[in-house]
Amino acid sequence: MTLHDLLLSPFAYAFMRRALLSAALLGVSGGLIGCVLVLRRLALMGDALSHSLLPGVAAAWYFFGTSTTALFFGGLAAGLLTALGSALLSRLTRVKEDAAFGSLFIVFFAAGIALVSKLPSRVNLTDFLFGNVLGVNPGEIGLAAAVCALTVLVFAVFYRSVLLETFDPVFHRASGGRGGLVHMGFLTLTVLNLVAAMQTMGIVLALGLFLLPAVSAYLWCDRFRSMLLVSVAIAVLSSAVGILVSFHAGLASGASIVLCLGVVFILSALFSPRHGALGALRFGRGRAPSQ
Repeated sequence: MTLHDLLLSPFAYAFMRRALLSAALLGVSGGLIGCVLVLRRLALMGDALSHSLLPGVAAAWYFFGTSTTALFFGGLAAGLLTALGSALLSRLTRVKEDAAFGSLFIVFFAAGIALVSKLPSRVNLTDFLFGNVLGVNPGEIGLAAAVCALTVLVFAVFYRSVLLETFDPVFHRASGGRGGLVHMGFLTLTVLNLVAAMQTMGIVLALGLFLLPAVSAYLWCDRFRSMLLVSVAIAVLSSAVGILVSFHAGLASGASIVLCLGVVFILSALFSPRHGALGALRFGRGRAPSQ
């Protein structure tokens, strides 16, 4: 097999080009979102949000069938209920936000499983649980493009607010910043990206496209802006490699992308000169990225 056959020939197929475009768009927005999730220690909350989409997707499928629009709004509604509900619980009760997220996640995920059990036996939600990037359609690419554009726009326009809320939320609020609004806006943007990634990565694996590039970039970068750029690059390149691996090896597309991202993460964790495991043995521990 020549290099052309390995790298270029698969993209002669239209479904492969659609898959590459979808994964690249989600890699850009996911790479940005993941950096904030990692630095604010919201990774597990992101996991709870991704799983909480299931009841919305199942309910939409039960009432409206396979309509992409219905599935989108069903997942969006469930994710927003989890995000906004946990924030309200943490503000109005003594329950901390992480506990509220965990509690609502369990309830919503159980509701999703119950709804799935009531769906007709011929209905298969596997693609929405584990993804099928090779099966994306133009409508789903349009959704990914819209969410990607919105995410990039938010980071560009509100970069200072995102930066302050990420590194020093107390100062941000003390200096007149609307920290609560920024936090809720970020959670909403996270939900939008998770919903857009359902078909490509699936509910279960979608968070891998957000967290793994960000954690890998975190091991290489000492500045926030650099971390954002490196995270996006890792997400896009690993997605392209994952799609090719999926095509040639006949593996599940979402899993292939996450495995490629996992390889980058493991290599970064070992060989990053300043913040990797081997570097730590020689030069000491790393530090968090700065502005």
